[in-house]
Amino acid sequence: MTTHVTIIGAGLGGLTLARVLHLHGIPATVYEAEVSPTARTQGGMLDIHEGSGQPALRAAGLIDEFRGLVLEGRQAVRVLDPDGTVLVDHADDGTRGNPEVLRGELRQMLLDSLPAGTVRWGHKVRVTRALGAGRHEVTFADGSTVSTGLLVGADGAWSRVRPLLSRAAPEYIGMSYVETCLFDADTRHPASAKAVGNGSLFALAPGKGFLAHRERSGTLHAYVMLARPRDWFAAIDFTDSAAATVRIAQEFDGWAPELTALIADGDTAPVPRSLYALPIEHRWERQPGVTLLGDAAHLSLPNGEGANLAMYDAAELGRALAARPEDVEAALTEYEQAMFPRGAAAAAEGIQVHEMFYGAGAPHSLVDMLTGHERTP
Repeated sequence: MTTHVTIIGAGLGGLTLARVLHLHGIPATVYEAEVSPTARTQGGMLDIHEGSGQPALRAAGLIDEFRGLVLEGRQAVRVLDPDGTVLVDHADDGTRGNPEVLRGELRQMLLDSLPAGTVRWGHKVRVTRALGAGRHEVTFADGSTVSTGLLVGADGAWSRVRPLLSRAAPEYIGMSYVETCLFDADTRHPASAKAVGNGSLFALAPGKGFLAHRERSGTLHAYVMLARPRDWFAAIDFTDSAAATVRIAQEFDGWAPELTALIADGDTAPVPRSLYALPIEHRWERQPGVTLLGDAAHLSLPNGEGANLAMYDAAELGRALAARPEDVEAALTEYEQAMFPRGAAAAAEGIQVHEMFYGAGAPHSLVDMLTGHERTP
């Protein structure tokens, strides 16, 4: 295959695609809006799934390097009532198949696997347009342009490539989260550290809750979930960290102090993040020379599959292109026809997970799933 592949977005999906293409001798360039690999933190823990993320890393020839990043013991799970009562406490016994890694470390592993110059940093896409005959032009914020015979949008929820294929736009799902971290928690925040345990914490109630993960060096990464309109969050001045923290904590009045401390005692400024989703059955008619992967194609409610599915999409796209080097359009058709139902299934699962976590039965709906039994009335 001689067509040069232009990938927009240096997240896990875009980098996995670049790596798989590199292994097959297919030239690719990744354009990324961030100015450097360290321009911002890359999020918290990811569980890499046996049926999606791990096969993608095998296709990328990086499964051994991935295993070196795994944080042992982090597959432990605890579920707490708002009053702090422990409802589920599952230790990581080494038999679970979805090991946890830090997203930033996984991304750096992928970056390190690519030839120098593959990623062009500081290239924020302003607009894309079709040139005809399967070629497309990408215009960047600095006015520079690039034209390509194969354009792949791996640029997430607000993809600038998606409008070439679809008029769909993400819609707010009615819930946002506020992110914060507690450092050296075993020493400085021992009650919260004990509540979180060695892996993941879920403390839930209908429409709200705390999610937290234990990372390296005693860091607790917390996500405070609230079902509120966007206007409600917009009315909070998050430039005033102290006032914003107090306002969010008020929504959990009466909850156990070791839980509310995850926001009230945060060592980082609280960061609000709204959750959006594309239509469950989002798809498009085949257009020559362009496709999407990951959240650009099938953004859904959080269900633990987002990063895994982006990498899997990337590996499958790379495999299809390598298998049909003389017929790119056939490769794209094959990829999309498998990707559409895969994305729809994940989106449907996301709705189920969202209801289980934050619906009327929370937290016992999650407890039932983890313990494998139904509650009696």
